[in-house]
Amino acid sequence: MPRRVVIHMGFHKTGTSTVQQVLRDNRKALRPHMRSLLRWALSDVVSAARGYSMWRDPVTLLKFNHRFARVLADLPAMPKRVLCLSAEELAGHLPGRDDMGDYAAAPVLAAEMADIAQAQFPQAEIVFYLSTRAPETWIKSAYWQHVKSSSLALDYGAFCARYPDAATLDRTVAQIANAVPCAVHHTRLEDTTHLPLGPATPVLTLCEVPVATQATLAPAPATNIRPDAAVLAQLLEANRTITDAQARKQAKDAILRAAKETSE
Repeated sequence: MPRRVVIHMGFHKTGTSTVQQVLRDNRKALRPHMRSLLRWALSDVVSAARGYSMWRDPVTLLKFNHRFARVLADLPAMPKRVLCLSAEELAGHLPGRDDMGDYAAAPVLAAEMADIAQAQFPQAEIVFYLSTRAPETWIKSAYWQHVKSSSLALDYGAFCARYPDAATLDRTVAQIANAVPCAVHHTRLEDTTHLPLGPATPVLTLCEVPVATQATLAPAPATNIRPDAAVLAQLLEANRTITDAQARKQAKDAILRAAKETSE
């Protein structure tokens, strides 16, 4: 069994893609110290987490528990190494979707994961890690993510008014800390900009990767960068004017493709 389990369960728009890219790109160098399970390996689990965050029903929570337990049970032995699970959707959907205005499901999901992980690995230390972000920058990033990836047609002010609790990440961290019987660590994205591997550094440190090894790792290029204001305005206009879902997706894909070609 692993000597420690680090569960990096969120949040969206806080550098999680960069963390996962570093873990993926440096898997070979990290192998002596840790094993990571990223979103693709947790796809069934995060699907259930998203469902529970929307519906908050006991059946979906049981489904989440069963899938999470199965993932852990199927792992090979990894004595003396750390197991890291990193997927922001372990906290559920990104708030701002339909009537889901915050991360209220995250403490429940965290408590279930803590119990299941401890039962599966009774001698291991279970640790949670949350990457956060200043509320004003997080809510803006979340808004434009919804504009880009969904049919959201609200303007920014209306979005903030409709989801006033969406950016309360620090409050959710405190609720998670109260819900689990283990340590909960968190770092704001803004406080990782000076670190050698950016937001991945705190995760690697919790995973007990030696500093000397961290110094040899390849940093991740900037990922999931927000398009400029003109492109975002075009995406919002597409959401507001194109009612057919397939046509809207095609139009938005074309907007993003043209923006990428212009920038290259």
